[in-house]
Amino acid sequence: MTRSVRTRRPVQLAAFGAAALLALSACSSSDDSGSAKSDPSASASTKISGDITVFAAASLKESFETLGKQFEEAHPGTKVTFSFGGSDSLAASITGGAPADVFASASPKTMKIVTDAGDNSGTPATFVRNQLEIATLPGNPDKVDSLKDLTNSDLKVVLCDKEVPCGAAAQKALDASKLKLTPVSYEEDVKSALNKVVLKEADAAVVYKTDVKAAGDKVEGVEFPESADAINDYPITLLKESKNTATAEAFIALVQSTEGQKVLTAAGFLNP
Repeated sequence: MTRSVRTRRPVQLAAFGAAALLALSACSSSDDSGSAKSDPSASASTKISGDITVFAAASLKESFETLGKQFEEAHPGTKVTFSFGGSDSLAASITGGAPADVFASASPKTMKIVTDAGDNSGTPATFVRNQLEIATLPGNPDKVDSLKDLTNSDLKVVLCDKEVPCGAAAQKALDASKLKLTPVSYEEDVKSALNKVVLKEADAAVVYKTDVKAAGDKVEGVEFPESADAINDYPITLLKESKNTATAEAFIALVQSTEGQKVLTAAGFLNP
């Protein structure tokens, strides 16, 4: 009996060891598989590729171009194409079928044109705000100190069209102050209004602080208290007809991220 037990013991140990190795191997294989599936960067990197088109308010030009470059550097193989302009015109283009992936508007009113048409995907989110400022010629030779000063008939003043967010905000500030202003022209977007001053075709323009800052020493900015009552919220949304939703969503995420907000606030935008 003793001899019989001794001859079986090594066989039992070998069998046990083999079973343990098989179990360990299976467990290790299962863990490796789970680890690969749970790696978000691996899956994200395969999805974030290709081209997207972003329709954005003219006042976002400098900031969004910076963010676009950052995005392309962070995601090789992507390309962000921008179309900047008056938010109302961009909204009309989107509802008219123009291909785009993202829309960033300078006001909820112009965003509503897109949402009412059902051309958005998801709920638009405010990512920054912007405040008006008076842009004058360098050195402010006409001594413009207030919104009321712009009513001087000797001054050539330009405004954004009333349908454009910067024009609507300017009109709101004028109405609140009970002032009437007849500009020499209404411009299609804020950059066009500012450019009139840069080219010395106008003495002053009511634009955004961000545009005055972007222009550097080409203009001088004059703050006015009524602008606090006409601050614009800027919403952004993914568009329903986007052909590259993963990349479009990633760009929106960058705009809303801490890094994105640093770029925007450095340009003079206000936090949402």
